[in-house]
Amino acid sequence: MPAPLPGQPLHESCITSLPLIHTGKVRDIYAVGDDKLLIVTTDRLSAFDVVMPTPIPGKGEVLTKVSAFWFDKLKTIVPSQALDIAPESVVAASERDQVAGRAIVVKKLKALPVEAIVRGYLVGSGWKEYQASQSVCGIALPAGLQQADRLPQPIFTPSTKAAVGAHDENIAFEQMATLIGADLAAQVRDVSLALYQAAAEYALTRGIIIADTKFEFGLDEAGRLVWIDEALTPDSSRFWPADQYQPGSNPPSFDKQFVRDWLEASCWNKQAPGPELPPEIVARTAAKYNEAMMRLLG
Repeated sequence: MPAPLPGQPLHESCITSLPLIHTGKVRDIYAVGDDKLLIVTTDRLSAFDVVMPTPIPGKGEVLTKVSAFWFDKLKTIVPSQALDIAPESVVAASERDQVAGRAIVVKKLKALPVEAIVRGYLVGSGWKEYQASQSVCGIALPAGLQQADRLPQPIFTPSTKAAVGAHDENIAFEQMATLIGADLAAQVRDVSLALYQAAAEYALTRGIIIADTKFEFGLDEAGRLVWIDEALTPDSSRFWPADQYQPGSNPPSFDKQFVRDWLEASCWNKQAPGPELPPEIVARTAAKYNEAMMRLLG
């Protein structure tokens, strides 16, 4: 595979100086010795659990910078796996362009087999379920709520972690407790809610509503909980502009909604491979990611 050209969108990294150990929907992960990893955030975009063939320029840098911001800002709630090691220092000189601004060196940890999802507003699949059962992921909610309403309090709705191309499945808290143990499940729930609450309060001061988000965690060698993967990005969260929020309709979002809407109208069957994205959809999506970063980071 040829190395990506400097300055071009990065659809797939090509780091030959380190062993590639995993390729995810967005991230390529390499081993750095026995105890560290290099996580390269590409410009790939997935929609409906399918990776699109067209990258979104600058997306990887946005996700990396936003995650680094939150990892540092919320470190008093839970530590992250991030290490203070320049990614350029662990790859060959010819590969530094691929990691500059879009990669992070982290501790190698045992990841928990669940995603920790927190919902603060009634939207998406939660809204669909609520209309049928007045509940979200089996959690009963008050009657009479509208689409995009703020929930009386944020709710924790874990899911399984699916492989690339597969769908995550919502599970009850009790199922999560069976998977990872009751004490650890309670800690994951409480930490997730605390992270969401602190982030949502800050984001509001920057004109952003965090409607929902997902976290991933691992355990260090002492069995302590550590925040891994990404942190409150437009990929892992639903960000809404506060000045355009109105209950009763789905607000616009700072993420890949332009792509989702275009795909829904394109008659694509939502099976791989995904279609090439039009330039105007790519440009509008890139602008939304960048706006979210600029609002949050200033």
